[in-house]
Amino acid sequence: MTTGSNLGSSRRKQDLSPAIVAATRSNVASESTSGFTAQSPLEQAIVELQRLHEILLAGDLDPRVLTDFRDALNRVRTAAWAAQQYVIRKETDQDSGSILSLLAGERVRVTYQLCQAISEDLKRTDRDFQAGSLVQLHEATKALTEQLNGVINERG
Repeated sequence: MTTGSNLGSSRRKQDLSPAIVAATRSNVASESTSGFTAQSPLEQAIVELQRLHEILLAGDLDPRVLTDFRDALNRVRTAAWAAQQYVIRKETDQDSGSILSLLAGERVRVTYQLCQAISEDLKRTDRDFQAGSLVQLHEATKALTEQLNGVINERG
């Protein structure tokens, strides 16, 4: 049975999808007319994102997968913004340290989120992990914990 909210969501998807896809495709087409026949990695990513957009609108997906996908897109957006800001600051001989600090802070935030997700995964009995990967993760987190303790005590 279709609920009102699902119906509204479907209508929005139908109304927005062609406009967004067309606008994105025209941007790619206008930006890729530089005379090169091979697509740049960014142009390839745009095409792939368009394909993913259609997949997202077409079907039912696992909410956890969608959350992970959204988180990944947010990280890419942040990295793209920071790269742009870094280039602008370098071109104008401004200090780029604040951008690099922002990226470091973003990595800490994302790492926290990943740790929370991994913790939840480890509690589940329907998840299988490779022992080697868990050992590597344990070693990395142990070394990071020691570094964090040193920094926290130093700034303390």
